[in-house]
Amino acid sequence: MKKSDFYFDLPERLIAQHPLEQRDASRMMVLDRRDGSVTHRHFHDMLEYVKPGDCVVFNNSRVIPARLMGHAVGHVTPIEVLLLTDKGDGLWECLTRPGRKTRAGVELTFGDGLLTATVEAVQPDGNRLIRFHYEGIFLEILDKLGTMPLPPYIKEKLEDPERYQTVYSKTPGSAAAPTAGLHFTKELLEALKDKGVKLAFVTLHVGLGTFRPVKEDEITDHVMHSEFYVMDEETAKIINDTRDAGGDIWAVGTTATRTLETIADETGHVRAQSGWTAIFIYPGYRFKAVDHLITNFHLPESTLMMLISAFASREMVMNAYQEAIREEYRFFSFGDSMMLY
Repeated sequence: MKKSDFYFDLPERLIAQHPLEQRDASRMMVLDRRDGSVTHRHFHDMLEYVKPGDCVVFNNSRVIPARLMGHAVGHVTPIEVLLLTDKGDGLWECLTRPGRKTRAGVELTFGDGLLTATVEAVQPDGNRLIRFHYEGIFLEILDKLGTMPLPPYIKEKLEDPERYQTVYSKTPGSAAAPTAGLHFTKELLEALKDKGVKLAFVTLHVGLGTFRPVKEDEITDHVMHSEFYVMDEETAKIINDTRDAGGDIWAVGTTATRTLETIADETGHVRAQSGWTAIFIYPGYRFKAVDHLITNFHLPESTLMMLISAFASREMVMNAYQEAIREEYRFFSFGDSMMLY
């Protein structure tokens, strides 16, 4: 299967530059996987589709202010460092710009020396392994020195950084938001619970690899990035009890989907565990854990397009996207929602 099979032409005006004032007021396209039919709703209407006894699974990872501006010791040229993956003991995999200024051995400083770092290695893909030196709590220092790393297609300033967080975000560690969950409000979560729907939470720290373009023409040649996930005992029990009672499992976003499909056995049951997943889901994959998927509208030729094209079918998804363009849905991180039912 070719990368070009997942291409569509998107007018730039449809790329959402800011979130709506009311999170759950966004539009929601419902794609019925049984016949490919499309219905146009609003996000708060999702209450009509989720049944009592179903379980909705969310990714509770929280975006960290992962973009740092500093310079090499003894130099004045600004250097941008974007934190990607926490390797432990102060070591992070990072993107840097300009890369020529961050060769192995270079010493960096941020915030008048509040935070310093050493470039330990340059990886084959160009990412840097950087070890940070500091006193105190790293996340508190990031809150002082870092900024929110919005995707490059968002050109406008975000006035309230909390709008790039889900209302249920809890565990810091993502370089990008699990954006399907941005549509939920606390009131909508309460309404789901009042209806008898179970809420469960996994953690998958979203890396920027999620948004990296697929470069290979044959999609099977693409090497998927790894992301760290956690599923605790409580969530595993909720999901398994739902499965055993005949309820459906709803995944909020491709990140929750990848976590569930990484962990699930052939019967759709899961167990508490943590680790790294590099699962690459594309057409032909058989889903084990997820019955329904809530997601946003994704970039052409992306691994996310391939995942949802595996969940429905490529033809259904591409037809639905053409209708979304005709109906002028808002695309990408701050855009509208899609339910694959």
